[in-house]
Amino acid sequence: MSTLRILHIEDDSNDAELIHRAASRQAEAPSWTMADSRTAFLVALGDGEYDAVLSDSRVPGLDGQEAMRIVRERHPGLPFIFVSGSADPRWVEQCFTLGAYDCVPKDQLWHLGPALKGVLTAVENQRLARLARAHALLVEIVTQLSLARSLDAIVDIVKTAARQLNGADGATFVLRDGDLCHYVAEDAIGPLWQGKRFPLRACISGWAMAERQAAVVPDIYADPRIPVDAYRPTFVKSLVMVPIRAEAPIGAIGNYWARPHEASPDEVSLIQALADSTSLALENLELYQSLERRVRERTQRLQEANEELEAFSYSVSHDLRAPLRALQGYADLLLGQIEPPLEGQALSYVERIRNSAQRMHLLIEDLLNLSRVSRAEVRSAPVPLGRIAMEILTSLRNTSSQRGDVQIVVDESLATEGDPGLLRIALENLLANAWKYTGKTQDACIEFFAEKYPGSKTVYAVRDNGAGFDMSFADELFQAFHRLHTEAEFPGTGIGLTIVQRIIQKHGGRIWAEAAPGAGACFRFTLGVSSPPTAGR
Repeated sequence: MSTLRILHIEDDSNDAELIHRAASRQAEAPSWTMADSRTAFLVALGDGEYDAVLSDSRVPGLDGQEAMRIVRERHPGLPFIFVSGSADPRWVEQCFTLGAYDCVPKDQLWHLGPALKGVLTAVENQRLARLARAHALLVEIVTQLSLARSLDAIVDIVKTAARQLNGADGATFVLRDGDLCHYVAEDAIGPLWQGKRFPLRACISGWAMAERQAAVVPDIYADPRIPVDAYRPTFVKSLVMVPIRAEAPIGAIGNYWARPHEASPDEVSLIQALADSTSLALENLELYQSLERRVRERTQRLQEANEELEAFSYSVSHDLRAPLRALQGYADLLLGQIEPPLEGQALSYVERIRNSAQRMHLLIEDLLNLSRVSRAEVRSAPVPLGRIAMEILTSLRNTSSQRGDVQIVVDESLATEGDPGLLRIALENLLANAWKYTGKTQDACIEFFAEKYPGSKTVYAVRDNGAGFDMSFADELFQAFHRLHTEAEFPGTGIGLTIVQRIIQKHGGRIWAEAAPGAGACFRFTLGVSSPPTAGR
């Protein structure tokens, strides 16, 4: 759980101590910033980040309700709690009318604990929601990095992602150049040091690489590791810098803020995960470039390198499961163990977290399936394609009771030679697609048959009369993560057809499609066998 950061407006030290003791009885002790006057309040509000504000009815130069108005203008939604000796019910009513989160009398401080617990729950829900969004973004970034094929592409992905992950005001991508730090790229609200080089010992990125650990700097002017003169012309007030690669770092990634900000453990973890993924992407890039040279030589080492690439994709997907399990587990705890039960906006936040986690789970599972299929060896045996297709469609019909009658036409006599497990996966993806894209079609029809063209191999076909697609986008069909329909229209991850293509290619065949918008689609494929179908059309 988070530790609450509270700005406390109070000029009586004895009252302040009693309030702090009451706040600490029922939860972890909050972090307090005190303001005993108008001037101190304005300075503290501008210099810090808070989860709530507690205020007396008045301190020198500042009325409590005026303080709440100022907080509302600068930080909408920040909870404001009055802890006052005033017992005037009209004043209390006015405070609530103006938007107070709660009003606690100083002689009834036992009410403060539940109020702060409510704030803490809201803060934790917001943190989990931010973390869910960041993890979803991290999945997308890892996917993009795994497909990057040049240093420029990696740099463009990372500099933008580093800023987006933590909502920072700026981000930089640094690579080590001998004894220098090369500030390769930046994405920020103002200019930093793009293109410049500094000695390793003269900048915080060099420190992070030398020490092989994250540098969290809440205030650059109070940290001896920071060359203040280099930062003074910039907007930077605080930062976090993490190394790229734990052993023998090759660079660093930094986040910058234009306000005092101490990077949280979540923020440090996210940018470090990006740095680790960047390290893998850079290693992958080096490997890919080496592969391109070896392709021209057509050596055995090409196959070994491709296996390493597949292992890299599997490792990235597999390592994302642990934080996803934690995310789902904590979301379930919030839904099942919070008293009183969550409702309203808090409930909506947690449900969104769980739904996002489920979507992430599907994506990771598809990534793992793609990796397994890519690395699988083909074990040939007789395969009753027609019977398998009918089993798949029967199962889809049995698990889709809300669907109307779907006409199914399958040549159950079709058979071939191949890997039974892989060919079943291919048919499951093709027929599940046909089932999905006929979901909004009246008189839906799905067919599986074979054709025999003169002088050619047997051609198998899955045809439907569903949504179809524009053939101008046909080249994108079998690319991973490319989808021709929106998530709202037809949900999916965009990996299924990539898996099908890999399986068909492993069997020495090819796959292609014909379609038109609103007129259905037909996927045809061949296999590296010459057995004619026993029936077809």
